[in-house]
Amino acid sequence: MAHLSRLPLVALLAACGPASAQDFNAEPPNAPDQSPAFEAQTRAPVLDEGMTLNHEVVVDGLVHPWGMDQLPDGRWLVTERPGRLRIVAEDGTLSDPVQGLPEVDTRRQGGLLDVAINDSTFADTRRVWWSYAEPRDGGTTGTAVATGILSEDGSQMTEVEVIFQQDPAWESTMHYGSRLVFDGEGALFVTTGERSLPEPRQLAQDVDTHLGKVLRLDPMGGAAEGNPQIEGGLPEIWSYGHRNLQSAALGPDGALWTVEHGPKGGDELNRPEAGLNYGWPVVTYGLDYSGGPIGEGRTEADGMEQPIYYWDPVIAPSGMVFYDGEMFPDWQGSALIGGLASQSLVRLTLEDGQVSGEGRYLQGEGRVRDVDVAQQDGAVMLLMDADDGTLLRVTP
Repeated sequence: MAHLSRLPLVALLAACGPASAQDFNAEPPNAPDQSPAFEAQTRAPVLDEGMTLNHEVVVDGLVHPWGMDQLPDGRWLVTERPGRLRIVAEDGTLSDPVQGLPEVDTRRQGGLLDVAINDSTFADTRRVWWSYAEPRDGGTTGTAVATGILSEDGSQMTEVEVIFQQDPAWESTMHYGSRLVFDGEGALFVTTGERSLPEPRQLAQDVDTHLGKVLRLDPMGGAAEGNPQIEGGLPEIWSYGHRNLQSAALGPDGALWTVEHGPKGGDELNRPEAGLNYGWPVVTYGLDYSGGPIGEGRTEADGMEQPIYYWDPVIAPSGMVFYDGEMFPDWQGSALIGGLASQSLVRLTLEDGQVSGEGRYLQGEGRVRDVDVAQQDGAVMLLMDADDGTLLRVTP
């Protein structure tokens, strides 16, 4: 374990400039026969502001870290997929695992996933929420969300309650989602995956299931007030027809924005609206991993929403935040997204609800699993997914 205060300066700082057009927009698409539905839906102009970034290791030794959220005192809650919740101090001190969390299924993409606090209530309640792959009967699993009270010394989670269990469970260890985002009314958005396999992926269109959905919950369980009434649908559902949502954040407009893993050449940026259908697997950009079409190969259909933006080739998105800080004034309002396959921090600028530019930073430094902004100074914080994963602090 390496702490920020103990590393030599040469090990702390590395300079990485922005990507150039030939780095990604010149790459051939996986689905060359598909065309965007409107201008600027893909391959936005490359942002090239000439900025150089420094990144420093706050802590290493994290085993496949997945999610993070900052506590009011500046420390970070960080999940590790093997089932551990840690607390990272600003000087890089790493806590022992917090005790009291329920069992998780750690096979393949499973494990302990996202973590979140409600900034407006934590000081009074010390309540934390987290999502995870929950083991079920017969080798099946499902995405679940639990909540508990973090002890004053940060060592223990008490009064633990499971507030959500994805239904149906499936004998799959893939596509759990799952990001947690509080909206401006105190409700909790939960994103889920459709479990990847050909049979359950069809259930993304079935509003009587939780697979491939954005859900909006009361933080203590059940549907939140004000959810859409979808005919035949579960009351927790906000939107449906999604594949595997691993990026979500509230935008400057107060609305939820998401990025989901698509097939080969079909990652999507959406602004999910109440009760709407986002198409998977009936319509999608991109191809199956075999190279064949998904379903009938359609990219448009009546009653199904178009993504605001899509990537072909994919970035493999995970984690998302809209920048709001002082350290990067030119980034104000930009969407920052982690790239796993692209091994980069992806920045999107938005104008009139559409993507106007895309930049990529720290390319090749590793798989970016989660992105956040430090409350104190506006530094960008990145969780890097690896056997020996790190929490990075990124500054100009």
